[in-house]
Amino acid sequence: MSGVYARRIAVVAATAALVGSGLLTAPAAQASPPTPISASTARTYLGQLTVQAEGSSSGYSRDLFPHWSTQSGACNTREVVLKRDGSNVQQDSSCAAVSGSWYSEYDGATWTAASDLDIDHVVALAEAWRSGANSWTTSKRQQLANDLTRPQLIAVTDNVNQAKSDLDPAEWLPPRTAYRCTYARMWVQVKHYWALSIDSAEKSALQGVLNGC
Repeated sequence: MSGVYARRIAVVAATAALVGSGLLTAPAAQASPPTPISASTARTYLGQLTVQAEGSSSGYSRDLFPHWSTQSGACNTREVVLKRDGSNVQQDSSCAAVSGSWYSEYDGATWTAASDLDIDHVVALAEAWRSGANSWTTSKRQQLANDLTRPQLIAVTDNVNQAKSDLDPAEWLPPRTAYRCTYARMWVQVKHYWALSIDSAEKSALQGVLNGC
């Protein structure tokens, strides 16, 4: 027993050393959107998407995609994502995030004020409109705009989200190159689930990113 005990002490000591060096950390909360499909699955899904010229923005309005729906109590979708994607997020009685920290995967910036963050629709609502959502019911568009099950919503630096606007991956990719593979996987998963079309330039850009994953 003394030998087993000694080995246990050694393991505990080694683990403590690793923790102290920062090489080993305890499992953290998710602090990110749902894990997207793998790159290989994304390549398969990409091949199944309808390729056609992007539709018109005529008639589009964000109001046609009711967003930040109430999820529970006083908490709407934005507050749920801020809580999910941040660390040590504290909320007040109205569910507003009053403290915490957020790492923006798109650009690598860390913020401590919720006002510095936007909740990005990975597939922008106007992009969805031009890709087939123009023919949907308002109820279905609302589901897309508040989709917490797929990796469609992510808390990121507000001005980076505004620079992205409603561009597709042929026109915009996250400035932090290390996240581009994840972003492409997210994009394809959302478009595949919601049966949205892609244009040829968008497909080529996604293929390029996914082939490098």
